[in-house]
Amino acid sequence: MDNTRAVELYDTTLRDGTQGEKINLSVQDKLLIAEKLDEFGADYIEGGWPSSNPKDEEFFTKAKKLNFRNARLAAFGSTARKLDNILNDPNLNGLLNSETPVITIFGKTWKAHSDRSLGISDEENAELIRQSVTRLKNEGREVLFDAEHFFDGYKDNPAFAMNMLLSAEEAGADRLVLCDTNGGSLPHEIHEIVTEVAASTSIPLGIHAHNDSELAVANSLTALRAGAMHVQGTVNGIGERCGNANLISIIPNVILKMDGRFCHRLQLKNLTSLSKFVYEILNLPPDTKAPFVGRSAFAHKGGIHVSAVLKESALYEHIDPTTVGNRQRVLVSELAGQSNIRYKARELGITLPEDNAELFRTIVSRIKKLEHEGFQFDVAEASFELLLRQEMGQFNPFFEIIESKVHIESGKNREPVDQALLKVEVNDEIELTAADGDGPVNALDKALRKALRTFYPEIRNIRLVDYKVRVLEERKGTSAKVRVLIETSNGENTWSTVGVSTNIIDASLQALSDSLNYFLFSCREKAEA
Repeated sequence: MDNTRAVELYDTTLRDGTQGEKINLSVQDKLLIAEKLDEFGADYIEGGWPSSNPKDEEFFTKAKKLNFRNARLAAFGSTARKLDNILNDPNLNGLLNSETPVITIFGKTWKAHSDRSLGISDEENAELIRQSVTRLKNEGREVLFDAEHFFDGYKDNPAFAMNMLLSAEEAGADRLVLCDTNGGSLPHEIHEIVTEVAASTSIPLGIHAHNDSELAVANSLTALRAGAMHVQGTVNGIGERCGNANLISIIPNVILKMDGRFCHRLQLKNLTSLSKFVYEILNLPPDTKAPFVGRSAFAHKGGIHVSAVLKESALYEHIDPTTVGNRQRVLVSELAGQSNIRYKARELGITLPEDNAELFRTIVSRIKKLEHEGFQFDVAEASFELLLRQEMGQFNPFFEIIESKVHIESGKNREPVDQALLKVEVNDEIELTAADGDGPVNALDKALRKALRTFYPEIRNIRLVDYKVRVLEERKGTSAKVRVLIETSNGENTWSTVGVSTNIIDASLQALSDSLNYFLFSCREKAEA
């Protein structure tokens, strides 16, 4: 690996990642993930295929309003379909209409696909690639060429594969990305082929690996060692079939094991939180055994292991877990959780007392109890902050919900009715309110705001932007606990809160209450600053 050159980080979670089974992202989900990736330090964020569906077109329209500090947004699509219609090709025009600074197009570099799938000659395929890249370059865009099925194509017919690649280079492509689309290549094959291609081209090479042989990360790292300087993948390795190369594993390996660097200084200590954030947005349980970021990645249970780790962590840990935002866990030990809580407190600007052991034990005990019940504070920092400040005597709730009722009606040929009734106490005054809504949670949200507006008119400026429910004990069926995660915004900032209960209404009300309390507390802190 050439350590004098920085590696470009290209994330395709929002496009290739969404092709995975059980993966579904709303436009709002994609915007949230895009902002998080930019904050982390990604160089490129591939937002989707604008000509393929209305959702991606809406994403690109809304993404124009995002103020990226690090990343460049990329639209994805194919080469033109016909040589006689380059200027009016709907795919190329859709890519250009997305108005992204970067466009990534793929073309066939395996002769079998060109012959059987497209049914065109070698010369026509090369010309399609050349003219498509030229068209996009003439519009002033940075163009990345994804050489689809390149490694299979190269092994089958090196001359054909290279000819297609060189057609893109001659047309002015800025990057040539070699794709192991079927995910069947082995590391030694990747190394040999990338080395040979690097000797025959003059523009930077990239790698796009799939995980069908569970080698996507290894193949990506091998390609970087062989001369590539651009790596593509997804957060948590999500993607079609067995998934894409997992950037969450690639990033720390490049920085910590290969002495490499990326173009932007990545927030490596936020790697674990990034992984969890995307899992939560996807409404999927995190992989506890995931390398680097999994809950079990630095967990120790065996007596000999624990004894050694407490003396010197490096004896059983390949890296310091805090470098990737994770933590060492000693199972069945009072030590578990303390470092994580202190770390998160510092992150939120809260100073925990060093000389009050009893208070700290109380905080640790309460958080461990709540996490055991299903609360997850890594993705609900507003709830976590309120809990800490309440234990330290810095926060008292601005209101108390004394009673709640939800009325639901539905039936054949009947308009559905969802109504919430709340009894709320504020400053020793009782407010009784009722509100209709689009579903019981929306009705609760409206009723709660209605009760509080007289006392706290500033809540008119906030709105709920995301709501997710996850079943925590699936085997218990309808009696299982659920975790509700709510994202709220005032137009400038967003914050997340959480609620857990066997009753989805109760869990939702917990999260809603925390959201409003956090906002009111923040307003008071700002006014007193």
